[in-house]
Amino acid sequence: MNSELLITEDGSHSLYVSEIDESYHSSHGAIQESRHIFIDAGLNKCEKSEISVLEIGFGTGLNAFLSLIEADQSGKQIHYTSLEKYPVELEKAAQLNYPEILASEKKSFFEQMHTSAWNEDVRITPFFTLNKTETDFTCYIPDNKFDVIFFDAFSPEKQPEMWTQERFEMIFEHCNAGAIFTTYCAKGSVRRAMQSAGFKVERLPGPPGKREILRGRRVI
Repeated sequence: MNSELLITEDGSHSLYVSEIDESYHSSHGAIQESRHIFIDAGLNKCEKSEISVLEIGFGTGLNAFLSLIEADQSGKQIHYTSLEKYPVELEKAAQLNYPEILASEKKSFFEQMHTSAWNEDVRITPFFTLNKTETDFTCYIPDNKFDVIFFDAFSPEKQPEMWTQERFEMIFEHCNAGAIFTTYCAKGSVRRAMQSAGFKVERLPGPPGKREILRGRRVI
């Protein structure tokens, strides 16, 4: 998908896709949104020392980069699987300013995330292993189980096939007990589909510009 670079209110970049009239992040701030929803409400709530993450939507690589920073700071081992059907062009990824804002000394790691091979495990740091999987989520079946889920697909209005109860049931079946599922979308239909799939779901305060987000847990 063709995209254009934009600057959000916290100074961090996002990408806007004109053909679906949607950006990858909130205009109120890409970094603050991703950190609030996926790191603070998700990854940092997992108490394991070795964490398996599944991300639906690699996109700009922001969630993965934030997770790498957390892994290096905490010393936890993170095995990060990220699904993407439409990879961002490398020249566009190279313009993103996340390393300059978050950790300039880790810029080479961010670049490696985007340039590394697809569909295989790549150790980016001693604490962070990435598997970018180029696939269509609607027919994806993993061969392992996960502790944390980042559900960051485009909105249900743009990609309704991604947000179905059937797809949430597949995720639930491949979650370890206690697994955490976070998403920016707080629509009632999404909450009910998550609940029907087996997750215990709670509404949480959202980042600036968004009233609520959803967090689910597999309690058994």
